[in-house]
Amino acid sequence: MSTTRPSTPASSRRAPVQTTALVVGAAFLLVGVLGFVPGITTDYGSMSGAGHHSGAMLLGVFQVSVLHNLLHLAFGVVGILLSRKPSPAKLFLVVGGVTYLALWVYGLVVSEDSSANFVPLNTADNWLHLVLGLGMVALGLVMPRRYTRETAPSQHGPTAGGDIQ
Repeated sequence: MSTTRPSTPASSRRAPVQTTALVVGAAFLLVGVLGFVPGITTDYGSMSGAGHHSGAMLLGVFQVSVLHNLLHLAFGVVGILLSRKPSPAKLFLVVGGVTYLALWVYGLVVSEDSSANFVPLNTADNWLHLVLGLGMVALGLVMPRRYTRETAPSQHGPTAGGDIQ
């Protein structure tokens, strides 16, 4: 008795870069939502609309404001929408990563107490932006844009195709 799965048309398969963009977009969407949840965001009552005066801290570490949370939500939605096709998914990861690297540099240059720190950003945000930027660019460049036999998940296990172990 054969236990193979029905074949999925190639047009409905997601390329690895699409899945990656979807996961990254969903993560940003989740972070945006969590930024509005008291308890997960400490000092929630001191959250401001924008600017460095916001005392709210996501997970007690990352300074957030209403604007900051809305930007995460928007970035997440864009990532999810662009994950529908391989080329836009890659574009989201690479351009989004470069944007986060620019935000890292901006955070290093602008004082935390400056009026130019309108998002707001703190030291933890800055270093997270570096990691996110490098990670997104790397994933965008290395993740395959095609669904191939090599990128497909195994459907038959290690002995498929006649290899006996």
